[in-house]
Amino acid sequence: MSKTKLTVKKDGPIIIEGDFEVYDHEGNLFGLGGRNVLGICRCGLSKNKPFCDGAHKDQFESCCQAINLPEKK
Repeated sequence: MSKTKLTVKKDGPIIIEGDFEVYDHEGNLFGLGGRNVLGICRCGLSKNKPFCDGAHKDQFESCCQAINLPEKK
């Protein structure tokens, strides 16, 4: 299985790249139209949730730095 990469963009979405599927809260599969890269909304402003539509531009600030989580118990 190849790895899927998620990148948390500064003041923007989470970019997901690779081989993945996206499901809603009821377990229904989103049709991704063959995409293997897309943005997941973090700001809550997108009209296309859970996908980013760029609505965050100049309206959302969030910068996440990489950290090390504690070991899983």
